[in-house]
Amino acid sequence: MSSRAALAVPNRPKAVAVAAVDNCRKAIKKQKENNRVKPEVIVISSDSENEKKNPGKRATSWRAPPLTAILTKCSRESDGVISSTKKVSATYNIDKADAHNELAVVDYVEDIYRFYKSTEGSSRPLCTYMSSQTDINERMRAILIDWLIEVHHRLMLMPETLYLTVYIIDQYLSMENVLRKELQLVGVSAMLISCKYEEIWAPLVKELLVLSDNAFSREQVLSTEKSILNKLQWNLTVPTVYVFLLRYAKAAMGDKELENMAFFYAELALVDYSMLVYSPSVTAAAAVYTARCTLNMSPGWSDILEHHTGLGESQLMQCARRLASLHSTAAGSSKQKVVYNKYANPKLGAVSLYSPAKRLC
Repeated sequence: MSSRAALAVPNRPKAVAVAAVDNCRKAIKKQKENNRVKPEVIVISSDSENEKKNPGKRATSWRAPPLTAILTKCSRESDGVISSTKKVSATYNIDKADAHNELAVVDYVEDIYRFYKSTEGSSRPLCTYMSSQTDINERMRAILIDWLIEVHHRLMLMPETLYLTVYIIDQYLSMENVLRKELQLVGVSAMLISCKYEEIWAPLVKELLVLSDNAFSREQVLSTEKSILNKLQWNLTVPTVYVFLLRYAKAAMGDKELENMAFFYAELALVDYSMLVYSPSVTAAAAVYTARCTLNMSPGWSDILEHHTGLGESQLMQCARRLASLHSTAAGSSKQKVVYNKYANPKLGAVSLYSPAKRLC
């Protein structure tokens, strides 16, 4: 039963709240009496015999409604009386089409994302960790992530795997000092961990070794994998940019082109170390906003998007301008071209070939 059904809200008539609780108690008492009076009937006769006695009807056994159903009904009936929770307008309901899709968990999806938003800060890597590293720098990290995106694309892995891989690398580097010669080893091991967590069939260690030109041994990869997991205390269930991006892209109610453009900006953010200053939810929202601006969609930011992200257009502007700048650089002077070339493919809409949004540059 919802806790709201059992607590009387201040400034409401006490008698109304008491009546709601009494109704619940009476319903439960009636349920118990029904269970005693009408025990479950075990039907022994065959279907064919029942068909003869009752043509067109199949034999069924009586079943009392479950206690949960009664409690839920009482909760719903009393909710309008003693609950002050505001109902979400149907205008903002982006899950209506998935009402019968069990995998969409429509009943819980809003709660899930509220939980993600409330916990994303506790699992973020330090955005200043590079200052404590003595042998590596931001450029080396960019080269590593750029290469891993290419490996991820060649192995045709799930998108979740890429975002979790980058998270693992950043979290580990914010906790452990890593030598330059071991940075790629950390990247390969992080991808192996992520694959084991996200993929149905994870690639073999020897496949990753071949892609890294056999620069390391199998024992080194497994040893580093163990070290990373111990350092992270095996905490891999975290809300990444990808988690939020899925939801916000749905709230944008755009086509495949908008989705590809948003993911293009999100992957550009993965490569750039300075983007760690933004939380995953802000980066995801800014990716959608920048994508809409690049495609000249109007309005750039809607009430529905603001409702589901909890962010206004002004709160996204700084991050969006940074993403637009990364787009401009990727098309020109940047040495990390993997993301740009990946999204220049017609299969992904060739969205990287669009000119960066002028209003953000």
